[in-house]
Amino acid sequence: MTSLPTASIVIPTRDRPAYLEVTLASVMPQARRAAAEVLVVSDAHDAATATVAERHGARLVPMVTAGGANAARNAGIGAATSDLIVLIDDDVQAPPGWLQALLTGVSDTPDRDVFGGPIVARLEGGGPRACGREAAPITTLDLGPRDHDVQFVWSANMTLRRRALEQVGEFDETILGRGEEEDWQRRYAALGGRVRYLANAGIEHRRTAADSTLRSLSRTAYGYGRTARRYDLRKGAPPSIADELRTLSGCAWHVVRRRCANGIVLGAQAAGRLRQALAERID
Repeated sequence: MTSLPTASIVIPTRDRPAYLEVTLASVMPQARRAAAEVLVVSDAHDAATATVAERHGARLVPMVTAGGANAARNAGIGAATSDLIVLIDDDVQAPPGWLQALLTGVSDTPDRDVFGGPIVARLEGGGPRACGREAAPITTLDLGPRDHDVQFVWSANMTLRRRALEQVGEFDETILGRGEEEDWQRRYAALGGRVRYLANAGIEHRRTAADSTLRSLSRTAYGYGRTARRYDLRKGAPPSIADELRTLSGCAWHVVRRRCANGIVLGAQAAGRLRQALAERID
């Protein structure tokens, strides 16, 4: 009888084979040692992605139609065969020992069903000049050196037992961008669930030198700001337009006062939020 894999590692991706190459190169050796399966969910008809997945020995799960990250996560979960689902993004690099630390943390905490670990930013090429007062302008998570319960972890490094998914249901495919995994965790918490942070199970969140430029980061931040505002509206707690303006002004002041290019990226996100708020008024 064939035993089930120790974990199913699900990687949603869309037209980013170069990023996926690095991710799989770091994950596949660890998955083989731990007897885990790796599923690459392609949210587009991309031959290069299929080639990368095949070369590394990952199982490809093609989407019939592009539906966004949550749709890809749901498809990967549906195709997975393990009771333990590990969600990561296609732009991470897993250092040696990441998966074993994750599996050990899960095994040592049988009364928790949702887990996450540190996410460290790596801007290749250095990224924009920063004053050091803010985190890097991409998703990170650092909740300290000890394992403990937390409110949220992020889907770049998030693990779930299948029984939690059966209790809460799928990820909401109508949410795109900000709030994709937060919404699911809020529903989980409403049912009494608790999330565990595993301090030793960290990954790196990458941006290539080309994607670490001020222009590229600002463009991404602007779009993220718009989705963040939409998610706040969905929750019923959107800041006022005056508050959004104050945030944007504060970012501009920070750029001038600290000579911090990172503030420009934060300002782009604030501008996206403001643009979305104004669009809501028109609608």
